[in-house]
This record gives sequence, structure tokens and C-alpha cells, in this order.
Amino acid sequence: MKVFYPILTITGSDSTGGSGVQADIKTISELGGYAVSAITSITVQNTLGIQEFFDVPAEIVSGQIEAIMNDIQPSIVKVGMIRRVETLEVVIDALTKYRPDYIIYAPAIWSSNGDALMTEDVVSQIRYRLLPLCSVVVARKKENDIILQDTKLLRMAEDNGMKVFLLDNANSHGLTNRFSSALAVYLNQGNKMDEALAKAQDFINVELTRESNLQGRSSELYNQFISQVNNFCRTYSDVHFYADQLNVSSRYLAQVTRRISAKTPKAIIDEYIVKEIERELSTTTHTVQEIANTFGFSSQAHLTKFFKKMRGLTPSEYRKK
Repeated sequence: MKVFYPILTITGSDSTGGSGVQADIKTISELGGYAVSAITSITVQNTLGIQEFFDVPAEIVSGQIEAIMNDIQPSIVKVGMIRRVETLEVVIDALTKYRPDYIIYAPAIWSSNGDALMTEDVVSQIRYRLLPLCSVVVARKKENDIILQDTKLLRMAEDNGMKVFLLDNANSHGLTNRFSSALAVYLNQGNKMDEALAKAQDFINVELTRESNLQGRSSELYNQFISQVNNFCRTYSDVHFYADQLNVSSRYLAQVTRRISAKTPKAIIDEYIVKEIERELSTTTHTVQEIANTFGFSSQAHLTKFFKKMRGLTPSEYRKK
């Protein structure tokens, strides 16, 4: 019979699934644990970043935690994104009241794109009220430098048994989430802290290798796209054509090009087209109308408008340079 290990994650929601409660539940479940949750914030975000926050009222956060603690009684609690002092207060009250065996804190001060997720007031309260309750803090170096900048505080916390684990390679979106969630599972399986940390590190190393392979495939797709654009930009300017050639959706192609070059597929196609037009203007005597026909523009005026938008000059002005 399969044993489920209840682990409570208190954090925000990430609609991309790469971080937040979604990543916690995925990792805990993947490793054979049983995840329960209390959501502190809801984000409006995609792969390009966070557009908006909705912070769940503190009394609702408190209600979620109380409901889980009174019923399922998890012995391990993982704390992630907390953006408001009122929310932090109810979390601290619950942790003090129920005293779980382990409290894992994974600070979320900035998003993967560098957006601030909490104010200095919250950071200050975390230092002096949350840290003394924690068993372990799992952090990136820049967050560790903020949360644990007070060396006296750090010594006091460590004297109380708190461990600090720095992730050297935590640039990947949600890596801290996945590591701390894996750590929670391994602790709940009866491993000692050092052994659980080592197993969590092994788990993350496998994850990083998998991500590296995915990035390699993204790079390959990007290079194939560039090759196709180079071959067909005189004839085709529609993103859907290239996506079909590569057997991917236009949306996925856009995600890949943005991730690698910070440009949309259309921007890349247009840049190749305008360079080809420049070559025609510089090396041939073709009229602007003939060039417009070659590149599939509906009229000379349409080509002129496009070229001026891209280069700030009309084709005729460019030719006279």
C-alpha cells in the first residue's frame, strides 16, 4: 500500500506552473508525497513575467491553514511567497500554535525577471519573527544576502538549530521551489537533515540536466527557424507559415524566440525582409514597384510604409545615401 506524506505549502500561485504552489504540488506528488496548500497570492503572469498580483486577504489565508492543520495535520510546512505583513502575521501565529516538526522557508523576494515581490517591512518581520521558527532556509545568494544580512541574527538562528542552504545555480525559474519541496518529501520520509539536503540536491541536478536538454531543443528549433526565414523571407512573411514548416504552434515558436533572442518571430522575419530589400536597393536597378512585387507587397506605397517604419527612411531616400 502506497504511503502518502502530508506536506503543507504556504505560498503564491504561479499560473505558468513553473513556480509557486503548482510547482510545489507537482514536485511533492512526483516524489510520492501528499501535498496540501494555502495560497497567499494569485499572480497574473506568463512566461514573459508577472503583470499583476492579487494578495489573498489575511483572514482567508489563516482560514486555509487552520482548516488543513485541524484536519490533515501535516508535520512539515514549506513557506514561500508572502507579500504582506498581515499575511505573515497569521502564518507566524499558525506555525507557533501548531509547531510542525519541520518548517522550510524558501524566500521569494524577487521574481525570476527581477520584479520585487515584497516590501522591506515584510523582509524585516521575516528576519526577526519567522526565521527563529524555521528548521532550514533554502535561498539563492542574493536573497540570502537580504534575509540574513544581520550576522548576529544568523548566529542566533543557527544556535536554535536552523540550517541555511544556498543554491548555487538557482537562475532557473522555480528551482528554489522544487528543491525545497523535494527536501520536504525527503525529511518526511525519515531522512536526517543533511541526508535529505543531499537527496534534494541530487533531484535538482537531474532537473537541471533535463532543462538543459530542453534548452538545447529550443536552440535547435530557433536555428531551424532562422534558416527557414533566410530561405523564404522573400516569399513568406507570415509566422504561421514558418510554424507549420517546423511542426510547432505559432505560440510555441514565439515562446522560443523570445526566450533566446527577446524578439517575436514576426520581428525577426521583418528584419530579414528589410535587409533583403536593402540589398535590392543597393545592388540592383530594380524600381521600388518591382521590389514590392518581388516581396509580395500589395503596392509600392505599402513597401514604402514598411521600409520607413523599419529604417526611418523611404526606399528612395535609402538608395540616394
